[in-house]
Parts: sequence; structure tokens; C-alpha cells
Amino acid sequence: MPAVRTSLAVAALTSIVSASTIPYQIFYHTDSNASMPYSDAPVMYSEWANAAYRHVETYDSSNFFKQFQFITGPDPTHGYVDYVTHSEALRSGIANTNNRKVHIGVDHTTYNPSGGRKSIRLSSLRTYTHGLFIADIEHMPSSACGSWPAFWTFGSGWPNQGEIDIIEGVNAALSNTITLHTSPGCVINVDGSQDGTSSTGTNCNAGNGNSGCGVTTRAPYGDTFNSQGGGVYAMQWESSGVYVWFFPRDRIPADISHGAPRTQNWGLPIVAFNGGPACNVDEHFANHNIIFDTTFCGDWAGSVWSQGSCAHRADTCQEYVANNPGAFVDSYWSINSLKVYQL
Repeated sequence: MPAVRTSLAVAALTSIVSASTIPYQIFYHTDSNASMPYSDAPVMYSEWANAAYRHVETYDSSNFFKQFQFITGPDPTHGYVDYVTHSEALRSGIANTNNRKVHIGVDHTTYNPSGGRKSIRLSSLRTYTHGLFIADIEHMPSSACGSWPAFWTFGSGWPNQGEIDIIEGVNAALSNTITLHTSPGCVINVDGSQDGTSSTGTNCNAGNGNSGCGVTTRAPYGDTFNSQGGGVYAMQWESSGVYVWFFPRDRIPADISHGAPRTQNWGLPIVAFNGGPACNVDEHFANHNIIFDTTFCGDWAGSVWSQGSCAHRADTCQEYVANNPGAFVDSYWSINSLKVYQL
């Protein structure tokens, strides 16, 4: 059963919807061949800094739609969306591999679609426990009112095997929200994260797992991400915790480009979700599928509709999404590759 992905507590949601007011500033380690000193970093992730990861999988235009399953049926987050099959996605043109890019889009021509706007939800056939997941993404769904795209991972029996939201946001957001969701008994800290990252809660089972533990960041999302030609989001998941980095297109570390990633070269992560005595990571995260999707309205984008800059466009989120198909021309993922490494 797909995870119930209602990210963050209500108090945090208001700040995300107003993400356009957050100054866009994020600190990169600009010398991709040099090592960032880890003396001030928590031992939690510094112990993996020199880890030599082996490549286990590349997903790209040659195999993406063979190695990911098109998930149909009701949206577990109650969105105004109709997830389509592989054949329908290809026939309608919202999925393709033209120009060696993996294109995952949505319907942007139909007015008032019954059952929701057609979209795609993809889930990897293979599951993973631990690893370094490196996504080279050229374009992600734009900061469109009513939209809720995400790149994430989760295990079965939600939330017992956990969920990691790597890229996520709603409506007109311009900065990324990163969240964990677990069963009871996982409380994390975010010591060692980049400046500009703010915790919205440390109990990863908050709201019975629906709110989870997350952070707001200055890392780019939507229009801000696309305006610089995208870049690389990398997520490291080991027994000590979960760590996420972002690199813009012109600052991708050489070790990533050469297929030999070493996190010691990357500087501080955007967020370090550190486990420890209050959260045994291996008890709460296991056997994750990788997910790409775009839904509309639902439990997050719909619930905060009246609180942000989109509210003046229509009385409700669903009304806007139904009557403005052209707003979603740029609601697509264009993925160069997703590479998985493990120890």
C-alpha cells in the first residue's frame, strides 16, 4: 500500500507555501576535488565520509520505464489526480524518452477532467536498504499552484519501514522541503546541516507518521531549480542517519561525474538527519522503493490553498487545477539519470 505522504505539521506548512519570501542562498563546496574538514561535523555522518561506494544500478532513458512500475488507482494522499498506465502515458505523450531524457509529465490540455488530472506515479521494481542515491535532474515540475510533485522512497507497511522525501513541495514553493516519516520511536536531530536549514519537528512519527520530522531549506525547488538548469540531488542513507545534498548544474563534484562518489568532497549536507539513541535508523528504515510522482491538491497542496499566494486564483485548489490545464505545461520531470551506489 503506498505511503500516506502528508508532509509536515500545519504550522510549518504556512511557511512553505510562502517559500518565495525565503532568500535564496545556499552554500556549496566549490572545489569538487578537495576534502571538506569534518572536525566540527557529527560523527554520525563523518564516519561515512571516506566510504568507497560501489555502483549497483543506473536508471536512465535506456531502462527507466522497464525498471519502474506505473502505479494506478486512488491517490493515498487524496489528490485530484488520475494516475495512468504505462501504455496510456506513452499514447498521450506525458511519458517519453526523447533526446535521451526521461520525461514524466501530466495532462495539460483537458478542462475539468473527471476523476482528476492525468499524471504518473512511478515506483522502482527493486527495493533498497542503505545506499547513496544520486539523481541528475534537468527539470522538475514547476512552482504551479495546485501541484504537489515529489521524489521519495518508502517501504511497505507504511510507516513501519519508513519514508524519505528527498524533493517535495506544493503550490508556488521555490525551496525544497525534506522529510522523514516513521513508526513510533524515532526522534532525530539535524546537527551538522547547512545554514538556512530549519527543523520543523524531530519526532518522525508526528501525526501518526503523517507529519513526520522535516526541515525547510534554501535548496532550490520548482522554478528556482529549473532556472539554473536543474542539478543533482544526492541522498545518503546508512545506519547512522539520512543525509541530503544539492549541487547546481555547474558545480557537480567531479567524483559524481566520474562515477566514484565520495561524500568527503561535498561539504556539509543540506540536512543531516542523525539517528542515535533516540532513533535506531535500521529499525525504522528498510526495503525502500524509489518513487517519482506529481499529484494535485490533496492533503497538503489542497489543505494550505487558502494560506498562500495561490488563494486569489480560485476558491479551491481543485477548481483551479480543473479549469487551468495550461498552468501545468511545465509540470514535468526531465531526468538524465538516477544512480544507486552501496557499500
